Amino acid sequence: MTSNREQHRRPGEWPITPVDLDAQPMDHDQLYVKRAEERALREMVLDSIRHHLAQQPTPAAIRAAATTWKNAITSLADELINTRRSER
Repeated sequence: MTSNREQHRRPGEWPITPVDLDAQPMDHDQLYVKRAEERALREMVLDSIRHHLAQQPTPAAIRAAATTWKNAITSLADELINTRRSER
């Protein structure tokens, strides 16, 4: 890989350019709010899935519904990955 800092690297690819965290302006209140929003969104999504699973009549139906959710999430992730790769 060249030393061009503008070139995109894949996650986990070396060398990683160190970041001086002390040089970054940090507003702790905004950071707290952002983390709280992300946590709330995650909990809403998981609660929706949990509600759907709880409506299933049998353990086998719960497992089947969970597999359907897993496949749907994996499919969405694959679509986003392909979109991001094509943007490069």
